[in-house]
Amino acid sequence: MLATTPTAKGYSDRKELHQTAARPRERAAPIERYGEGIAALASGLLIAAAWTLGGHSQAWSIALYCAAFVVGGFAKAKEGLQTLFYERDLDVNLLMIVAAVGAAGIGYWTEGAVLIFIFALSGALETYTMDRSRRDISSLMELKPETAVVLRDGAEAAVSVRELEAGDLVVVKPGERIPADGVVVEGVSAVNQASITGESVPADKEPGDEVFAGTLNGQGALIVEVTCPGEASLFSRIIRLVQEAESEKPVSQLFMERFERYYARAVILLSLLLIVLPPVALGWTWQQALYKAMVFLVVASPCALVASIMPAVLSAISSSARRGMLFKGGAHLENLGHTQVVAFDKTGTLTTGSPVVTDVIPLQDQGENELLRVAASLESLSEHPLAKAIVEAARERGLPLERPAEFQADTGWGLRAKLRGDAWKIGKPAYLDSRFATETVRETIRRLERAGKTVTVMQNDRGAAGIIALRDRIRPEAKAAVAALKRQGVKVAMLTGDQPGTAEAIAREAGIDWVYAGLLPEDKTDKIKELRQTYGYVTMVGDGVNDAPALATATVGIAMGAGGSDAALETAGVVLLQNDLRKIAGAIALGKRTMNIVKQNMAFALGVIVLLIAANFVQGLALPLGVVGHEGSTILVILNGLRLLRSPDRTGLAG
Repeated sequence: MLATTPTAKGYSDRKELHQTAARPRERAAPIERYGEGIAALASGLLIAAAWTLGGHSQAWSIALYCAAFVVGGFAKAKEGLQTLFYERDLDVNLLMIVAAVGAAGIGYWTEGAVLIFIFALSGALETYTMDRSRRDISSLMELKPETAVVLRDGAEAAVSVRELEAGDLVVVKPGERIPADGVVVEGVSAVNQASITGESVPADKEPGDEVFAGTLNGQGALIVEVTCPGEASLFSRIIRLVQEAESEKPVSQLFMERFERYYARAVILLSLLLIVLPPVALGWTWQQALYKAMVFLVVASPCALVASIMPAVLSAISSSARRGMLFKGGAHLENLGHTQVVAFDKTGTLTTGSPVVTDVIPLQDQGENELLRVAASLESLSEHPLAKAIVEAARERGLPLERPAEFQADTGWGLRAKLRGDAWKIGKPAYLDSRFATETVRETIRRLERAGKTVTVMQNDRGAAGIIALRDRIRPEAKAAVAALKRQGVKVAMLTGDQPGTAEAIAREAGIDWVYAGLLPEDKTDKIKELRQTYGYVTMVGDGVNDAPALATATVGIAMGAGGSDAALETAGVVLLQNDLRKIAGAIALGKRTMNIVKQNMAFALGVIVLLIAANFVQGLALPLGVVGHEGSTILVILNGLRLLRSPDRTGLAG
């Protein structure tokens, strides 16, 4: 059954997950891992033995039934009593224990024991689901390297991963795990990145390529320059995120838990009335009334209803985690299934985020190289992808850079700084002072933007100094990802701070109809709010710090995991580890399929409850049939949810 007692079972789950993270290489003892299943099996064997001895020794039979009660019902009785004493409330666990004891009290030992057995079996199945989800998600933690071999002064030294610093050179031998995020500086190899990105085929790595902590090196030796050591690595950030993976429950589950509390009270009250009123008002015997009440208590309990949601949700989370989509909680999966609009950031999301300089146009007396050298010097302190592209272009030409003074970034526009005493500005065309925006300058900007290029304008005290154009590359899978979303009836938009011409060129190439360009971070947030007011469920996909407010405002935020900013990863509800945009459509399909299974489960469970209650009052229902019907429906809805552990290809997540 579901963990409906936050102070007891819920706390235990979180504590266990924390302990798993703290001690990643420890394995749970079999009795701890399979305890509920072992208890259910032992209870069933005791019941079979008691039933066999029933015709020979009544005393021994009852003793074995009592043992079956204790073995199979101890864990659930403990949970129910903790809810009763610590929260002053009732839950399904206590209802089932009361019903079983009540059945035994009126002489129906077999029926009461079978109720305990099936109840324990359904609980074991659900625990299996939760453990499977937890193992699939937290198995990443077992891959975290503990030591690294550092190259210092030409000699190798083994150090703890926690001691690594940015700039260290680490040696990764064949078959070893890479200890920190970094860039290959020497060597060629194939690296298995499945633990991070979900890619089944190893990725070829050569000097200049990025590698991630926790990934497995192939046959070649690599020397890697550390860029993000220790807790700053993508691997460590993912570990922090997976520890929250079960903390957020879907809205439907929260409603079900509130409903269960009131429902359990109502069932207890009606059962008491059934014991008292019929003998007084209808002339039933006390034994008849007690029997009817016990049957009602069994068949009216909401076990199957409560188990309709979380096994399915956790199975879906587990399935997606194995294929590069990390949900921080079931709430995001449920919301994703309702998505009407997906809004993409452009740079680093729809595009590779690695633009290249295509045009350098001087407007004063500098040559191309001098203009590029000045631009790269100004941008050398910026982390923006366009700034990095300009700096890289200058380095490729061997141009010496200088450190600017009085550096000041104007977020969303550009930056200003001084170089050799001259005041400079560099940024968007709109950042250029209007008095310097001559018709020649404007026409050059329009021509470059019509070609789908991003334009950066430079100015100094004498006026517009030059124009630099850059072109980003669209991700190879972007067009297919957008088409897959449209086939599902999902509308697709682009939100970007880039110029309209560049944004529209990228949108045409990707097949996106709605383009909102020239947006500052707060403008993106406002646009997400507008879309939510119109369409309800809006998903935002982004990777940068400037996307974090929009990711938080959207119904569901999806962050690009490989290369995404800390702010985006922390804010988003879903992390796309492989940066494969096609998996977004698969995740939405998975969310829809999960919610469909939840609806199937709830309709089936409710129908069985109504049918069994009606049969009990209209014609009379034997307690064994009530037990089998009620607990059988619980097992069936759990098994239906477990279907999501497999057949991921139907969702498109296999990519």
